[in-house]
Amino acid sequence: MTEPTDLSIRDLKRKFADKSLSPSEYWLALERHIDAWEPTISALYAYDPEDARRQAAASSARWAKGAPLGPLDGIPVTLKELIATKGQPVPLGTAAVELVPAAEDAPIAARMREDGAVIFAKTTCPDYGMLSSGLSSFHKLSRNPWDPSQNPGGSSAGASAAAAAGYGPLHIGTDIGGSVRLPAGWTGIFGFKPSHGRIPVDPYYVGRCAGPMTRTVEDAAFSMATLSRPDWRDGTSLPPSEIDWLDLDIDVRGMKIGLMLDGGCGLPVDDEVRDAVISAARRFEEAGAIIIDVAPVLTRQMLDGLDVFWRARFWGDIMGLSEERRNMILPYIHIWAKGGADVSGVEAVRGFNQTIEMRKSCGRLFTEVDAVLSPTNPIVSYPAEWASPTNDPALPFEHIAFTVPWNMSEQPASSINCGFSRSGMPIGLQIVGPRFDDMLVLRLSKAFEDWTGGVTNWPKRPG
Repeated sequence: MTEPTDLSIRDLKRKFADKSLSPSEYWLALERHIDAWEPTISALYAYDPEDARRQAAASSARWAKGAPLGPLDGIPVTLKELIATKGQPVPLGTAAVELVPAAEDAPIAARMREDGAVIFAKTTCPDYGMLSSGLSSFHKLSRNPWDPSQNPGGSSAGASAAAAAGYGPLHIGTDIGGSVRLPAGWTGIFGFKPSHGRIPVDPYYVGRCAGPMTRTVEDAAFSMATLSRPDWRDGTSLPPSEIDWLDLDIDVRGMKIGLMLDGGCGLPVDDEVRDAVISAARRFEEAGAIIIDVAPVLTRQMLDGLDVFWRARFWGDIMGLSEERRNMILPYIHIWAKGGADVSGVEAVRGFNQTIEMRKSCGRLFTEVDAVLSPTNPIVSYPAEWASPTNDPALPFEHIAFTVPWNMSEQPASSINCGFSRSGMPIGLQIVGPRFDDMLVLRLSKAFEDWTGGVTNWPKRPG
């Protein structure tokens, strides 16, 4: 039998409407489920079940009258800790930040409240969201539900762990180099990074996006009508659109789909990952797509240039802190950031210019193909206690070669489970589409999910 906590957004909305389940009843079942899991995986920050009960009760009253506020009324949701909610501090994952309550909701939080979603917690992230790890100087160590000795990835670490463990159907993360897709790949969930500006964020900057992290493609699609409403606070926010986010059917016959198995630099791809991605590409080929082997879009010079720029930018952000505060930052991040202390303005600009080279490289590839398949992550997994897959601040971005170019090119990309390693850990397939064609990525993802049946053997409840 399906557990109440495994219900999809579509199922929940139907049950709320026919009064066979109320938002309050669902929340109480979910609360017990979270209580069983949270001591093991530590996915949540600012978890407030009492407030969630109040929100669910208000939603139950609206559904009883047949007057829900919006498409997500009564649906429990978590927001990554970096997404501000009014009255709650935004620690940015680090002990170095003073805990000052946020003055207002960020765009994503505001949209969720407008539609009646039950925001019951924030999810953990590493210091300043600058690691692909569940390790933080402020939060407890977040762990992978498939194997708590392993890392969930990051920086949307808690969101991916919460989704895999079944903390409700919807979790929102952020992504500047892969922070939605990387942990999605390592935890077997679906992670969607839409075109830059499709989901307004505040603060916004080059490459920064937000996206849903869910167990199914449709659950992510359900959230997009709410998340994609424009907000003036994001100067890169895309104009209003009439996208039907649930129109997920596609015929792939004749589509030219690139298969990228080499990231161009960084960590080599594990054999198990390569084999799973090749097997996934065959599914598209069997459905009539034309699979074309393509070269990487990233070079060592591009990745190193980005590293220099990000170090300089981040050092600029923290240099105003007192020495005592700076020393509270996770040592891995502090060591990495110090590399930006002596970067000249000219060097920083040269580093930034490599983001333009990434964009050009991605654009050139998409003159030849309609979409791209690749590994999400080059490796199967790594220890929970590590700050990154290399655990070396001198080599901080060796794992993002497949993901970061699409942030800089502003193109939509997803990660969807495409198999499991011999050790039982999930393997992620990345699907990339042309800029602004978010629906193509969702449709290709849904087609693959339908062909494979998706993940059905989610991690068992601990104990």
